[in-house]
Amino acid sequence: MNSDRLGEVQQRLREFSEQREWTQFHNPKNLAMLIASEAGELLAELRWIPGDESDGFVQDPEVRKRIEQEVADILIGILILCERIKIDPYTAINDKIEINTINYPTDRRGMPNRKKA
Repeated sequence: MNSDRLGEVQQRLREFSEQREWTQFHNPKNLAMLIASEAGELLAELRWIPGDESDGFVQDPEVRKRIEQEVADILIGILILCERIKIDPYTAINDKIEINTINYPTDRRGMPNRKKA
């Protein structure tokens, strides 16, 4: 998603929320709870699917539509939170990639939590 499209989406979200007078509920705590609960709904879609079957499972058109909707709900919450507390999502992502590059150099391949001593 380029920044022009992101700006358009954020504007649509802003207008949608303002028209319904929902912005009064968009404090950081409520938005964090929204993101967590929507992430839980995404998890529920995949909870009992074996890991090695999950790629195929999400290709089923009905499942994929539900997954897309949950992902959208999560992203909406994140974008509204970013706007509310003045975080540039692109900067935040790039900064985190830089931190991860330092914390997980290429000589530590495999599971991310398996740091060498």
